[in-house]
Amino acid sequence: MPPMSRISLEEAISQALLYFQSPEKIARVVLSGRRRNLQTATERIDIRPVMIKETLHFQVSTSDGRAVTTKNYLPIELPINEYIRSGYANILIEGIEESFSLRITKKDEPLISITAGAGAVNLAHDKKKERLLDAADPFLREVGISDASGQIKPSKSDKYRQVEEFLRLLAPTLTSAIEAGQIDKPSALTPLTIVDLGCGHAYLTFAAHQYLRSIGMNVKVIGIDVRTASRDRNNEIAKKLGITSSIEFRAEEIADTTLVQADVAIALHACDTATDDAIAWAVKAEAKLMMIAPCCHHDIQSQLSESPEPWSLITRHGIMRERLADLLTDSLRMQILKLRGYRVEAIEFIGGEHTPRNLMIRAVKTGAPVEAIEVTRYEEMIAAWKVKPALARLLNH
Repeated sequence: MPPMSRISLEEAISQALLYFQSPEKIARVVLSGRRRNLQTATERIDIRPVMIKETLHFQVSTSDGRAVTTKNYLPIELPINEYIRSGYANILIEGIEESFSLRITKKDEPLISITAGAGAVNLAHDKKKERLLDAADPFLREVGISDASGQIKPSKSDKYRQVEEFLRLLAPTLTSAIEAGQIDKPSALTPLTIVDLGCGHAYLTFAAHQYLRSIGMNVKVIGIDVRTASRDRNNEIAKKLGITSSIEFRAEEIADTTLVQADVAIALHACDTATDDAIAWAVKAEAKLMMIAPCCHHDIQSQLSESPEPWSLITRHGIMRERLADLLTDSLRMQILKLRGYRVEAIEFIGGEHTPRNLMIRAVKTGAPVEAIEVTRYEEMIAAWKVKPALARLLNH
C-alpha cells in the first residue's frame, strides 16, 4: 500500500494505537528518530512479545546510544501511548498479519505505509546474544583475525570485539538515519557509500561491508590508507573474496584523497591528527553520518603551555594533564561538528578492558540552525586554554 498523508497527525497516532488492542498479533515495534524541535528520552525503543511463565508480556528495550535497558510489561501495563507521543519520528509496528509504518515529517505531517505482516514470531524470553560476525567467515581468515579452522586467534580477540561492537552501533544508527530521512535509502543503483579513513589492515572495512550486505543493505565501501602495501594487500583479499565490485582500497593521504563524496565516514583509532583529517574530510564531503573512534591525542596536549586557574592543579601532573588533553581535544572536535550542523554524541563503544581508546564520536547531519550560545561556548573554551585545535585549522574555523 503506498504512503498516505491526507489524515491528521492525531488520526495517524490513533491508527497506530489500534494495533495494541490485539497484542497477540504484534511481532515487533520500533520507535526511532526525533521529531523536529522535540527531544526524546532515549535514542530508540524496541518492543517485542515474549512468553514469561506462559503469559504474554512485552519486552521493552530502550537505548541511549551507550547502554540498553530492558523491562517487561503485561500488555495492559505497556505505556505505549506515552511512547508513541514522546517525540519519535519513525514508528514501525510489525504485526503477524500486517505491518504499519508511520513517519512524521519535519512539518509534522504523517506518512503511513501498510505492508504484509511478519508471520509467526519467536516468543522465547531469553535469547542468546548473537555474534554479528561468524568467526568462520572467510574474510576474518583472510585479514588474520581467525585461524585456518575458523577460530578467533587469541591475539586478535580484542580487535574482533572492537570491530563487532563498532558494527553493533553502526547498523542501528544507519537504520535510524535512513528511517528518519537523514540518509537516502540505498538501492542496487544507488548504494550507500561508506568510507573508512585510515583503514590500515581493513578489519573494520571488510567487516562493515560483509555485515551490512548480510542484512540486505546495498553498500559501496572504500578504504583509504597512506600505505601502498596496505592497499595492495587489501585489494588482493577483496579479489580472493570476489567482492571487488562493492569494495576497494586506495593508497592516499586522507587530506589529499581524490574521493570527494560519502554518505558515511568511519574511522577506528586513526592516530592523533589523522582523526582530525578524517573528520575534516567527512565534513567537506558532506557525509550524513560519522562514527569516529579517536586514538592518541598529542596536538592539544602540546599546546597546553599554561592553564587557566585553578586547572593547574590537574595539569601539573603528567598523566592527568594527558587525560585532560584527551577530553579537551574530543570536546572541541564535537563542538566544531555541532557548529557545522551535526547532532553529536560521545559514547563508549566497548569496555575499557579491550582497549583504553573506547570513546566514539557519533555525528548525524541534521542541518539544524546553530545557536549563538554554541559559538560563544566554543570561542570561550579555546580562548581560556589558548589552543587552536587541528580540526579548526583544517576547516578554517
